Amino acid sequence: MPATSLSGGQQQMVAFGRALISNPRLLMCDEVSLGLAPTIIKDIYGIFPVIKEAGTSIMVVEQDVQRALSVADRVYCFMEGRVTLTGKPSELDPVDIRQAYFGT
Repeated sequence: MPATSLSGGQQQMVAFGRALISNPRLLMCDEVSLGLAPTIIKDIYGIFPVIKEAGTSIMVVEQDVQRALSVADRVYCFMEGRVTLTGKPSELDPVDIRQAYFGT
């Protein structure tokens, strides 16, 4: 079956598999939840701890702030190419995150 006949979520899983087959030190993920069904998003975020346990660092660029916070060890918020907020999720105030994210 060609990968192009797979759903968006299945294609995303194939992409993860291809990326992980070489045992990288860093996995960079850009908007992994964009346009995917909630169950697929849950599956994708569910494999992040497994990848991390295997010794691979993960960098996630994500608009779904709550989802990103749920898996992050460290958070960086950017606005117009500049870091506006950084810290561990447990140390960051939701109001500060909102201000850093929306610039208000």
